[in-house]
Amino acid sequence: MSYEDRAGSLLAAVTAHGHDAAIVTSLDDLRWLTGFTGSNGCGVVQSTGVTFVTDFRYSEQVLLEVPSSFTTVIADGPLRKDVAKAVGGSANVCFDPAQISALELEELKECLPQGVELVPAKDLVVALRAVKDSSEITAIAEAAKLADAAFSSVIGEGIIGSIEQDVAWRLEVAARELGASGMSFPSIVAGGAHGALPHAQPRSVEIPPNELVVIDWGVVLDGYCSDCTRTVATGELGEKAADVYNLVNSAREAGLAAVAPGLLGREVDAVARSVISDAGYGDAFGHGLGHGVGLEIHESPNLGKTGETPLEVGMVVTVEPGIYLPGEFGVRIEDLVVVRPDGYEMLTSLGRELLTVG
Repeated sequence: MSYEDRAGSLLAAVTAHGHDAAIVTSLDDLRWLTGFTGSNGCGVVQSTGVTFVTDFRYSEQVLLEVPSSFTTVIADGPLRKDVAKAVGGSANVCFDPAQISALELEELKECLPQGVELVPAKDLVVALRAVKDSSEITAIAEAAKLADAAFSSVIGEGIIGSIEQDVAWRLEVAARELGASGMSFPSIVAGGAHGALPHAQPRSVEIPPNELVVIDWGVVLDGYCSDCTRTVATGELGEKAADVYNLVNSAREAGLAAVAPGLLGREVDAVARSVISDAGYGDAFGHGLGHGVGLEIHESPNLGKTGETPLEVGMVVTVEPGIYLPGEFGVRIEDLVVVRPDGYEMLTSLGRELLTVG
């Protein structure tokens, strides 16, 4: 899908909601809409075309990134004045209230011509971004492939006796050496009881033998994110830890089997959650089953208890059940998949059986 096609899709959604134009302020939304990768910009989408406004720092960059079919304006001062000018005679202009501050909104209103009404319309662009085109899916797949390779490299070197923070750093170094522009979020490396914190921060603590270690990481490649979690063993485990790992893996398999077009996010979540709840660990699985991934690490749809968005072909989502037992250990196993007409396509290449590492 070209950027012009994306603009057309957004305009169709805007007019379907009764608006004349849309102001796009989120940098991720702008990248999806125009290809712009800078740090300051704003877009106006209306029937007369797309106007992109930025500042002098990006006057050359926009020539390389933003389609020539879009009107580009280099603002001499705050962008809001040129944004208001671009709006022109559009009477009903929508914006995403989650992507603009109250102060910025008031300043924009002061610049708009009389008779122009700004109307909140949450997630108009987000909803379009949720369904990826083939180029986006390829980018995410390549990011996942790179992330898997970085993990395999680090694990192959061994982690017993390593500091959690050092393992996280080794993951980033390996990813960057393979071509990633960065990590899609701060990596989680959590051994033993520390793994019972779903979003544990790596500590200056050595990873011991005979424990479970939760490793959650992702990379950014060509602007798109990947996301994966593996729980590994550093030696012999007790029966309970092994059983919980197998239970989480069964929930992951059930969740994946439920991924299909038309199902609501909460329905997929419920399938995997029931496996854990039926085994008596329902209270130990407190987060949602998964989420969308794209230009941002957390996007629509939500595969959780409150997920009301139906899955569509082309959505890229995680399936990541977990069990967290305070004072003991945690287990999470996460895969990244694309929704396809007959179910899903796996983007994660790593194995799911419990891996014992040195």
